[in-house]
Amino acid sequence: MKRLVIFDLDGTLLDTVEDLGRAVNYVLEQRGLPQHTMDEYRYFVGNGVRLLVERALTASLGVHPDATQVESVLTDFLAYYMEHKSDHTKPYSGIGEVINSLTSRGIKVAVASNKFIDGTRGLVARFFPSVNFASVLGQREGVPVKPDPQIVYDILAEAGIKAADALYVGDTNIDMRTAAAAGVESVGVEWGFRTKDELVQAGAVHIVSEPQEILKLI
Repeated sequence: MKRLVIFDLDGTLLDTVEDLGRAVNYVLEQRGLPQHTMDEYRYFVGNGVRLLVERALTASLGVHPDATQVESVLTDFLAYYMEHKSDHTKPYSGIGEVINSLTSRGIKVAVASNKFIDGTRGLVARFFPSVNFASVLGQREGVPVKPDPQIVYDILAEAGIKAADALYVGDTNIDMRTAAAAGVESVGVEWGFRTKDELVQAGAVHIVSEPQEILKLI
């Protein structure tokens, strides 16, 4: 029996793509640059906000932006996003019930995200206010982002759980690679930002099509 379930945030617990995309598009519009569709943003997100901005800018400019451009857009994006981060964001259907079921069984839950830590903790507090998470970590200064396994190591240490006793649930190849690197059993979800094929090719141990299926893997 597993004692801890670690969840990715964007595309796993919460459907955040519209607020992320709208925030980047707002900043692009202010600069007279081409904007992008929400489907495009599904592939821009996943590696932290700096890479999100770099990818969107590259697609708009047709060339890779310089560091000054990225920093300028990133600053404006963060200011806008923090004001609008929950305008359209919502938990995926059934995910709240699964978290409640896990915690009622005495199984710990945690969040491991590449979103900057203030945004991660703000959204978790907003949408899961009654859940006592063992750990909620996002992108931190000086700590490499996923697929580096450090974030999972830190959560395991904070929760006091061994890797063999944990599941890692996510929606992208980055998540599956993170779990493998940390020695944690992986669960790929089909409701997120990427495809089942991507998850399979990335080595997902399990694939689930709806949140309730996670309970069968405990």
